[in-house]
Amino acid sequence: MDTTITLPDSVLSAIRVREGDLDRFIRRLLAVELYREGKISLGKAAEVAGARNKWEMIMLLDEKGVPLDYSAEDADQDLKTLRKHLRHCTE
Repeated sequence: MDTTITLPDSVLSAIRVREGDLDRFIRRLLAVELYREGKISLGKAAEVAGARNKWEMIMLLDEKGVPLDYSAEDADQDLKTLRKHLRHCTE
């Protein structure tokens, strides 16, 4: 989905972001805030932010001081998924 927003020119200098980096900056900011508010999952936040994987998103959340909503059950499910993929790689 594409959307257009209009910002004052002074915003770029205020937030110290180059115009070419603005899309990435806004996507990351949006992903962090939506995750912080509990509106999207970690995986969806990674997708919105353009992160390569969940671990990169976890690092971004940590950098922004956002606590991780990640339970032992989540870790167990991720471990099962990893094992499944690793089995396919060795076959």
